[in-house]
Amino acid sequence: MLRQVRAITGINILSIPERWAPSLVIVIGLAGVVAVFTALLAMISGFASTLEAAGRADEAIIIRGGSETELNSGFDRDSTELIKQAAGIRPGADGKPLASAEMMVVAELVRKEDLHSGANVTLRGVDATAFDLRPQLKMVEGRKFTPGLRELIVGRSVQHQFSGAEIGHKVRMRGSEWTVVGTFQSGDAYESELWTDINIARTTFGRTGSSSVLVALDGTGGFDTLKAALAADPRLTVDVVRQQEYFSSQTRQFRQSIGVLAGVVTTIMALGAVFAALNSMYAAVATRGKEIATLRAIGFGGFPVLVSVMIEALLLALLGGLLGAVIAYVLFNGLTVSTLGRNFTQVVFSFKVTPELVARGLVISVIIGMIGGLLPAIRAARLPVTTGLREL
Repeated sequence: MLRQVRAITGINILSIPERWAPSLVIVIGLAGVVAVFTALLAMISGFASTLEAAGRADEAIIIRGGSETELNSGFDRDSTELIKQAAGIRPGADGKPLASAEMMVVAELVRKEDLHSGANVTLRGVDATAFDLRPQLKMVEGRKFTPGLRELIVGRSVQHQFSGAEIGHKVRMRGSEWTVVGTFQSGDAYESELWTDINIARTTFGRTGSSSVLVALDGTGGFDTLKAALAADPRLTVDVVRQQEYFSSQTRQFRQSIGVLAGVVTTIMALGAVFAALNSMYAAVATRGKEIATLRAIGFGGFPVLVSVMIEALLLALLGGLLGAVIAYVLFNGLTVSTLGRNFTQVVFSFKVTPELVARGLVISVIIGMIGGLLPAIRAARLPVTTGLREL
């Protein structure tokens, strides 16, 4: 039986060039399904990895209770100082708590591809300790801002996507001009922000406190200690969240939305691909009816015929899946775009086509090929010998 399967499969594969048009329909249809599916999931993967890379398990973000995001949070200066002195925060080299009071406001920059369209960008005012808490952040051009001056450092992603963010340029906010003095790179969501001294940001934007406080946790029990200490202080109403968990939660809604879109689009396209495969494989079986009948007449069984037709369908499906994966990788991997985050400001990220996404796309193409080839394969196996020979 295995020899029969190999023989019929070999004949089927060698005859594909003679049926290149219907075979190409299957390949191109599945390539489109896999390319779209992979691209949409690559968007999710890139966005999630950009935000989650900013989070550390040994650090925590403290925001006002019930705020969910830093932009919606706010503390006065006294509350900020109380938080920074709480137990559970790791001391720095100078013996002071490793804690950074940070203030977030929304600035507006102009997109490079559309000079008439503005977009919201996060301006983050930070303490000097902010740089110690983010060792991944490196200055790649220029210098850090000078405390007390209206100076900005900008993320590399901001510089790539928006106009006026180059070193030496002036950014106008709240009736005053800020000078861009440096560019930093961090490989995460912070690259989508502008940074300045928190005190000058407070003065300019009429704030007295902070939006959040970022702290380094003191050992494995630091998080529980900090959370208990802040909960026990009646003067404070706060949420304490590990930095890693905070940024992961920021991607949840986006992942769900794009995941639903990927499922709907892929399902619709997959149905079209299934019908294309059914039509093409039925046509292939019909044109080779006399050939199949002849093989059956000289002793070949129905099961080897069924298996050979399925192998042909799966092979074409796999070729389509590989082509779709290549298209997705070439066109989308590393493609940099921006979208609104939960703070209603732009987050710049790159599509990320991973081996896992490619594998999932190939699995989908094989499943579609299996469904599209099954009924034609059954028909070929059940084709009466006399019916097929009458076509000779």
